[in-house]
Amino acid sequence: MGKTMSEKILAKAAGKSEVFAGDIEWVDIDIAMTDDVLGPRIEIAEHMERIHDEVWDKEKLVIISDHYTPPATPKQAELVKYTRDWSKAHGIKHYYEYIGPCHQILAEKGFDLPGTVVFGTDSHTTTGGAFGTFSTGCGSTEMLGIILTGKTWVKVPETIQVIWNGTLPEGVMAKDISLATIGKIGHAGATYKAVEYQGETIRNLIMDERMAISNMAVEMGAKVGLIEPDETTVEYLRNAGVTKDLDMITSDSDAEYCETYTFDASALEPMVACPHAVDNVKPASQLADIEIQQVYIGSCTGGRLSDLRASADILRGRKVHPDVRLLVSPASQDIYIQASAEGILKDLAEAGAVIMAPTCGVCAGLHSGLIANGEACISTSNRNFLGRMGSSGSFVYLSSPATAAATALTGRITDPRQFLNQEV
Repeated sequence: MGKTMSEKILAKAAGKSEVFAGDIEWVDIDIAMTDDVLGPRIEIAEHMERIHDEVWDKEKLVIISDHYTPPATPKQAELVKYTRDWSKAHGIKHYYEYIGPCHQILAEKGFDLPGTVVFGTDSHTTTGGAFGTFSTGCGSTEMLGIILTGKTWVKVPETIQVIWNGTLPEGVMAKDISLATIGKIGHAGATYKAVEYQGETIRNLIMDERMAISNMAVEMGAKVGLIEPDETTVEYLRNAGVTKDLDMITSDSDAEYCETYTFDASALEPMVACPHAVDNVKPASQLADIEIQQVYIGSCTGGRLSDLRASADILRGRKVHPDVRLLVSPASQDIYIQASAEGILKDLAEAGAVIMAPTCGVCAGLHSGLIANGEACISTSNRNFLGRMGSSGSFVYLSSPATAAATALTGRITDPRQFLNQEV
């Protein structure tokens, strides 16, 4: 019987020739990541000080201050300072702050490698699955054990096979693939399972788009969201400065899957997740009566360079609706620089966008763009839970950057295809 990617990667990490779905294995961790929210200030620092122990491998621990940056309150500033000081005191080589959400930084700095195991104290660590990495989230207590020992236990997940074939229509993006998949499988349909995305549609996506899909696998409850590594993966990592040999682990042709879903990309249209659940998915064309007060284009899901380009293609030469606030936050400092060099940020700003720092603040409802009671926001981020981006009386809709940009022009949820190839 053939093996899935998860079974192969975890067998390697456990030092075994093979493991099976359902097995519980102790595995070696290749990279551990923590942040300013669930990092040193909680379980980790207090317990390490109590037992006078040290980090198991200072080259393999990555700490990224991204949620509270730039700080909006004295308390947030203190937490970022504590994270910075702790990292320096413990000799952590890979500490980053103010340069963007952790999942984007892990990718840009070459930490997401095929065939490796990455654990991080953020649920959207599943983003790394786009590189063929067994990349998943955990809590602070589990991270404490990882930081001290470099190991943790994992139940080998069953794998759901998700196949996308066909060519995406113009105006339809990877985010629409993600939302359509979640809408079909459900918010808990993949709980503690691996989701493996396959098919010609997925193979034809650039890494930006693959990362958006793997990022949201956790919104189905998935442990990981894997995509087989290929030449596109290698090119991205080489450009990121990775020179080491890569372990291009893929599933066997006769691997056993617990479920299989097949989708036709050519029939897909722009999708929107409606409040207050990510699987409450409907076509944008059916939501034209929904008024929107704020549009957010950014985050580790929808703020990459291709996302900003798609947004600018729609907004260029046009003006944001007078009743709409458009916030744009590139997913990293590097993306900010690239978008600026290409003139994308200028185009967005001239349309009426407020260009913001790379941060998790808006997506997580921590700072920089909270919404008030009764207001609605359409966002390219990954969650629309009650109160996610501000007041518990507000409403969050999730969409692709193209749909968000089109909505910014009309003040209502809008199918972006009406603005494509249209004279300004």
